[in-house]
Amino acid sequence: MDQTRRKRHTGWWLLLAAIVVSTGIAFAIMWRPALAPLTTAPSFDDARIERGANLARLGMCASCHTADLARPFAGGKPMETPFGTVHSTNITPDATTGIGAWSPEAFTRSMRKGVSRDGRRLYPAFPYNHYVRMTQDDVDDLYAYFMTRPPIEAPARANDMIFPFGLRPLVGFWNVLYLDDAPWRPDPRQSAEWNRGAYLADAVAHCAACHTPRTRLGGPDLKRQLDGGEAEDWYAPALNRNSPSPLPWTREQMHTYLRTGMAEDHAVAGGPMQDVVMHLAQADDADVAALAAWAHSNLSQAPVRATPAQTAGPLPPPALDDPELPRMRLGHALYANSCARCHDVGRSPGSGTALPLQKAIALYDPDPRSLIHIVDDGILPQDGEPGRWMPGFKAILSIEQAGALAAYLRKYGAGQPAWPGLDEQVRKARAP
Repeated sequence: MDQTRRKRHTGWWLLLAAIVVSTGIAFAIMWRPALAPLTTAPSFDDARIERGANLARLGMCASCHTADLARPFAGGKPMETPFGTVHSTNITPDATTGIGAWSPEAFTRSMRKGVSRDGRRLYPAFPYNHYVRMTQDDVDDLYAYFMTRPPIEAPARANDMIFPFGLRPLVGFWNVLYLDDAPWRPDPRQSAEWNRGAYLADAVAHCAACHTPRTRLGGPDLKRQLDGGEAEDWYAPALNRNSPSPLPWTREQMHTYLRTGMAEDHAVAGGPMQDVVMHLAQADDADVAALAAWAHSNLSQAPVRATPAQTAGPLPPPALDDPELPRMRLGHALYANSCARCHDVGRSPGSGTALPLQKAIALYDPDPRSLIHIVDDGILPQDGEPGRWMPGFKAILSIEQAGALAAYLRKYGAGQPAWPGLDEQVRKARAP
């Protein structure tokens, strides 16, 4: 009996020890201390500020941290995630509501660890898992740029997260899984320009954040790096050998596309990519050329595929033996009445006409969302900016018609198998 009691007591002590150890580990993972506020305004030389400005453009910082163009970097922009709505923060040097009280150490910690000056975890909608690989000089340059912007008072907007994802300390466990703080290393087999582009793509522009699939916990699926992902409900195509592009890219085309949003034989930038192009158009051209060199080297690994894009022309009517003949006839009629007048003419840099749809990458994507958004919402230039324009047809086409048009374009424009769940995707895109 005594031996049994001793074993029971030993078991309880072991359980208690395990709880204490587990609690200590969890506390170490989740908790971070607040850092002292800045007491003396720092000063920076103009060259450092200018380098920081270029990095902010390459990183598209304003895209997320600007809800009102009249209040740049004041935050407040809602970002929808599978775990709820996150609102971006004020990164102007306002001392109370922005980062005016942040020391260089506090700014660096936020960029490398995803931790605010007050010790709160930042949600990984802020891509610190990429910024962690920035050089310290680049982090310091960014700090100089943001600390010299006009301060704007803009209190943080409350996030609306699904329980339990609103509990910020839990982000510490996400970091254990997905935050790799190993420094970025150049590839000695590649040129200096390629390595510059690879560094910018990974550590600054965070291209993989959109172009890599996500796990159920919202982390990057590193086994499928650059295999295609999503951004704001648009499909972000693969940037590797799995690229769905119907025609190969040249390096010059990629450079032009990143600067202007349009390149010969390739589609116009739409959706979130428009914002990327707007910022890259203002960045240092040598850096954009380096990004193009990196992207082109990845895309050049894609096998050359025989596609209708090689022999672009007017799209044909559906075959009489098509098993979905009524649906395809409807799609073809909509194409002929709404699309052909621009897309059958062919595009030149100065024309008002459009790309032959056999060359439109959205038709070849493994996911129909980008095409659905283009048909529904069109492609509009940024406010006040010149650019290509396409009208949206959401107000004109019913869900049935939009689905029929997308199905027809996929089959007779791209020669690809039908998208599964296409009609459901159209309904989801139309949902309020």
